[in-house]
Amino acid sequence: MLSTYRRIFDAPGSLGFSSAGFISRMPLSMTGIGIVTMLSTLRGDYGLAGAVSATLALSAAALGPQVSRLVDRFGQARVSLRATGLTVVAMGVLLLCARWNAPDWTLFASASVAGCMPSMGSLVRARWALIYRGSPALHTAYAFESVLDEIVFIIGPILSVGLCTAVFPEAGPLVAMVCLAVGVLLFAVQRGTEPPLHPAARQGGATSAIRTPGLWVLVLTFVGVGAIFGSVDVVTVAFADHLHHKPFSSVVLAVYALGSCVAGIVFGTLRLHGPLSRRFLVGIICMAVSMLPLLFVRNLVALAAALFVAGLSISPTMVTTMGLVERIVPASKLTEGMTWTTTGLAVGVAFGSSAAGWVVDDAGASAGFRVTVAAAAFAAATAFLGARRLRSAPEQQERAHVDDDQWQHQPG
Repeated sequence: MLSTYRRIFDAPGSLGFSSAGFISRMPLSMTGIGIVTMLSTLRGDYGLAGAVSATLALSAAALGPQVSRLVDRFGQARVSLRATGLTVVAMGVLLLCARWNAPDWTLFASASVAGCMPSMGSLVRARWALIYRGSPALHTAYAFESVLDEIVFIIGPILSVGLCTAVFPEAGPLVAMVCLAVGVLLFAVQRGTEPPLHPAARQGGATSAIRTPGLWVLVLTFVGVGAIFGSVDVVTVAFADHLHHKPFSSVVLAVYALGSCVAGIVFGTLRLHGPLSRRFLVGIICMAVSMLPLLFVRNLVALAAALFVAGLSISPTMVTTMGLVERIVPASKLTEGMTWTTTGLAVGVAFGSSAAGWVVDDAGASAGFRVTVAAAAFAAATAFLGARRLRSAPEQQERAHVDDDQWQHQPG
């Protein structure tokens, strides 16, 4: 199994850009929870803290695809460094405003600007696609990155909350921005593996990747998947609090991520056949079915077991989704296309966490899992209804990939 993963790093520079990408993705799991911990400590207002964190998430959802569109047009290093600089400055302003007790609107304004953070997961996967396009090794590379994503979400929140509570309130978001700046800088200087600008991207004025046939199915489905994630986070904390074991909620959520991590490691070693569209539909349906046991759990052990099983479908579905995006989106729009799926997740997380919070307040912790099941049903229904579009999309895009072999070997 390990030899399968070692082989993907035979490509020169692959270990370097993947490692830098891992560092630069740490803010994904550290920033939001860090802002909540920081503001709840400094201001004593959880409502304000959650609203500012949600503003950052929605800003990232809105600005992320636009930043990635610029990446496709002008290059990874040129755009990611500028976007990162703007993000770091905006977050610095937010931290200073929080410390100096500035008016609340300054927090929302700076959080809105900080959402221009580059989608480093998409940039990393674009480099893997350049190296292994058309090779089974691309499946393994995407699986490896999915595992890294899960590791980020296992250690990031614990690190951020620990820094905010043990060092000083702003420490979590501050370290997250250091990780972003250092990671992006290390990533950007590795120009040898940077994808060259596609001829179609150089022309400018191209339509957005979201208009690619089939992509909207993936994005809309991922709104449902994101709502699953957002609701599970909120309800798990509320459920543990109801049982007077709130500190163990982070352990239960780590088990959820561990299930995905284990599945991703195994999935990356498999050589699967058949259309990606069918694999995607099966993954979403399995994810939806795995949420049903959550309606019947009565203790944290049962919840952890149910979430571990539910987590087994996450990484395989994510890997398949990125493979589908790479297959149906023209190469000149690949980074933007991948970022749109992340945007769908972010929007879903915002809706799922909010809806789950309302249900928990009105009907109790266990009832919150109804939101999770409803979100899963939405994702499954969207994937099923869009299955025909996903099946036909690769054929429609075949011509867009005809010249990719020639473009792929151009110097960066």
